[in-house]
Amino acid sequence: MPDDHDKDKVIFSATMAATFEPDSMTNDKLEAATKGHGALVIPVFAAANSLAEDIFCTVTGPEMSLLGRMTLVDAAAPGLPLDMVIEKAVREAKNAGASPENAALIVASLAYFMGSCARSGVPLGNRKLGAIARMHAGAPRTSAIALTTGKFTHKIPAFPAYLAIYEKMLDKKLTRVDGAVLPPFIAGGAIYGHSALGEDYNIPELAYNAAKTGTEAMMRSMEGAGITPYALWPALIGAAVTMEFIHPDALLGEEFGKFGKVDSAYLAGKGARDAAGLPETIHIRGTHEEYDTAKVLGDFGLILKDIGGPSVIGSMALSEIFAGFEESASIGAGFSGGPVNPPLGHLEGDCVPALRLMVLHNGDVFEVASAVRDYKMNSFIDPEMALCGLNTIARKAEQVTRGKITKACILASEGVRDRAIYRRAAHTYDLMKAGKTVQEATRTLDEERQAYVEQRGSAILSGFTGKTIEFKYTSIKPHGRRTDKFTERYWGFDSNVAYDVTIDGTKYHVDNLSGKEIPAFVFEGKNKDDPNWPTALFCGAVLTQELQYIGHTIINITVPAAVASLIGMEAKEAAYGAEDGAFLTRAIPGAGDKAHEVAKLAQRVHAKINEPFPPAE
Repeated sequence: MPDDHDKDKVIFSATMAATFEPDSMTNDKLEAATKGHGALVIPVFAAANSLAEDIFCTVTGPEMSLLGRMTLVDAAAPGLPLDMVIEKAVREAKNAGASPENAALIVASLAYFMGSCARSGVPLGNRKLGAIARMHAGAPRTSAIALTTGKFTHKIPAFPAYLAIYEKMLDKKLTRVDGAVLPPFIAGGAIYGHSALGEDYNIPELAYNAAKTGTEAMMRSMEGAGITPYALWPALIGAAVTMEFIHPDALLGEEFGKFGKVDSAYLAGKGARDAAGLPETIHIRGTHEEYDTAKVLGDFGLILKDIGGPSVIGSMALSEIFAGFEESASIGAGFSGGPVNPPLGHLEGDCVPALRLMVLHNGDVFEVASAVRDYKMNSFIDPEMALCGLNTIARKAEQVTRGKITKACILASEGVRDRAIYRRAAHTYDLMKAGKTVQEATRTLDEERQAYVEQRGSAILSGFTGKTIEFKYTSIKPHGRRTDKFTERYWGFDSNVAYDVTIDGTKYHVDNLSGKEIPAFVFEGKNKDDPNWPTALFCGAVLTQELQYIGHTIINITVPAAVASLIGMEAKEAAYGAEDGAFLTRAIPGAGDKAHEVAKLAQRVHAKINEPFPPAE
């Protein structure tokens, strides 16, 4: 029988080593992210922390809370509480690596969801959220032409929306009002802009039709580039281009609602929503708060027209901020809302839910943490890995900035992460004491994860498609179409997966999904007459990417390596042996090197805890 006391020391040492620093948990290049290179996840956490600290003002007491006082108001004062909050949050985002334009976008977006309205409507003291954020960030003014979609394999700049809208404008097809027939001194004043012709006819027609036209053009352009027309960014750009030329502060006639309730931005948002086929309402994860989709799109059109020129990673950050909605997968928002676990650079999706949960629970981070954990457990194919990833990125963000949002995310995930590591350490110990090699141990852990993803993935896909799905891999290997040594070892760069999938009782076999079957479907029309075949390909794409992206959490390699290094193996041998056996977790390079560091540290920890306690002098 193994020595339970020794087993406890091995597990403890392996756990401490595997969690020594956030970078030990992952192959993703987290240190680069601390200055915004390649991703803005840490600047988003930094801005969210800043907003939460200022809004709840834990230092000076509840009487200084800014909650409910962050909206733009009809005020002539040169400074408002919002200015202070925005300025500080922008500074934190820039310190974490965001460029001025991206910092402005991040902060304006988070502030909007904390209750700041997008516009004030005061002609002289005319405050708009996008412009406030841009000015505090020190970003130059530009037009919506600088906007681009997030990267969905490719990215599409705003030009198609401009082209389509302005062609229709030249042809006088956006509104029934023809400026050529207007007498002098009508356009440009209250007789038009705040009267029947403007508020009842021209502005509603122009806003709706232009945004609809621009959104449709963006979606067709995505199709023309060979990518899926995910709806959110075309709608945002369609609304932004429209709000650039529409009277932005116009309030519409009684046909559209009581005075002050419906503005031009809302009609632009409605046109974009309808063109994109988005739902009428969307809901925040954790709180289930309901937002009018048209209002959100119109307000963001107003924000984006003033924000400056955010880069592609700024657009990707905004996509992930929108992943805080329950409907993120269906509206084309970011990846961090699930069901697939993405690389850590995408994990901004918990910031808005955490901020809104802070409001719901009056700043209680423990209540917020419980709610975050609960919704993540229900949103992902592999919720354990989702919470491990959240823990890693929140801890890395705390190397740059600390606050209520990162603390809540760490509290939400800490217990699940610790259980995941403990279970792997104990399992590896038992396997190796029973005569298995470290390669066999890591292969066992990966096989168990594969089975879990197949089982839980089948259930999630069934719910998403409304069909009964049963999914089982028949092989997972590299070289879908390459022959080189690098991709032979790291299968994530050229996967060759085969599987059986049963859809409502009909069984399908897919062989070499990405290397053969998807090109055959696109170019040859293979099985296009079978309505279930696209679903069969979709299922494989979802679950295979869940397995391919495992570089975000490599504990199936690092933890066994640490254990093996403590029960007879050299650290280097244990590390690269663990990587050899982990046929799934070895998707991208780097885990062997990380495992070597973890194994060496585990040996040091184990040696120290076995030293006798020094006697008192």
